[in-house]
Amino acid sequence: MTEWDYPAPFTLALTPQAADIDGLAHTNNAVYVQWCEQAGWAHSEALGLSLDDYRRLDRAMAIREGHYEYLLPSFEGEALVLGTWLTASDGRLTMERRFQLRRTGDGVTLVRGRWVLVCIEISSGKPRRMPAEFLTAYEGALVV
Repeated sequence: MTEWDYPAPFTLALTPQAADIDGLAHTNNAVYVQWCEQAGWAHSEALGLSLDDYRRLDRAMAIREGHYEYLLPSFEGEALVLGTWLTASDGRLTMERRFQLRRTGDGVTLVRGRWVLVCIEISSGKPRRMPAEFLTAYEGALVV
């Protein structure tokens, strides 16, 4: 049984459905990417920043890089839990988010992921400094 990579993850319970399964009879890798996006948004909302806030502020944390390590497969109906953390920030433009997907039954890690995020102005798509609301919500959630 493995432990969480970082303390106190924000978690999302997941169970692969028939539509998530590929020709090799396991969860398709693209589904893991979608789950990471769901967990990232859910964590952001739990921290007090929604898509509406992003639009109001004309700022967003956009994925600049995404890296995934697929360690073991998951299968239809398996109980899983996806943990996520904010692990780094420069306090201006960039942050890092980590992910760890574990099988609920035995705690074994199936997937790890890492995103490098950059703050952009939504209207132009150009990098811009994080607004105070981002710093308050996100920097307070950083794990060290």
